[in-house]
Parts: sequence; C-alpha cells; structure tokens
Amino acid sequence: MGVFTFVLKSKGGEWSAKQYEGELEASAPSSYELQRKLVQAALSCDNSGGVQSSYSPVTPSSAVFQVIIGGGGGGGAFIGGGGATAAPAGGAAAAAEAPPAEEKKEEKEESDEDMGFSLFD
Repeated sequence: MGVFTFVLKSKGGEWSAKQYEGELEASAPSSYELQRKLVQAALSCDNSGGVQSSYSPVTPSSAVFQVIIGGGGGGGAFIGGGGATAAPAGGAAAAAEAPPAEEKKEEKEESDEDMGFSLFD
C-alpha cells in the first residue's frame, strides 16, 4: 500500500504541488487538473491496487492532497478530509449482520423561554 501526501499552493493563477517527504512534483492551471496529475504520478510509482484520494483546502490558495493506493479490497476505514468517519471493517457483510436501527423519535423543538433565558432579554 502506498500513501502519497502533497502540499498544493496557488501563485499567480497556477497551482503547484510538492510531495511531502518525497520527490514527486507537478503543476497545472487548476487544483482539479493538478489532482488528476498527482494521482497519475502516484500510480506511476505504485499501481498495486485501488486508488483513494482526499483533498483538504487549508486556505484559498493552499491545500493538502493525499493519494492512497492499495489497501483493503472489501472494506476498512474511509479516509476523508474534515472528519473521523469510519466504515465497519467487514464492509457490506458487517452491515448486513447489524441489527435494524431503531426509529428516531421526533423531538419537540424547545423555545428559548423553556430554557430559562431569552435571546432578547
């Protein structure tokens, strides 16, 4: 399994990327095109399985992009930007064995008077 992490920066309308702790570099007129180039560059180094990618903007002119090649074929963790979301380790098989979810009860919306204070006091 190969993990490739890139730091992307925009300067003068051109996006460029440099691999964190590596030699890969690329540039393109848009961040989208740059992501496609980086996936191809990572695949040229390691093409041992499926590809996952994650794009996380840091500022309007910078971002972090990660390409993961290989790994679990039928399940495992979902690695995404902006949260700790995980899938069951067994994939669809574990989801099929799970008991049905309980129905959610509708909760009555509380007004600010019910909480003992008012927004406009």
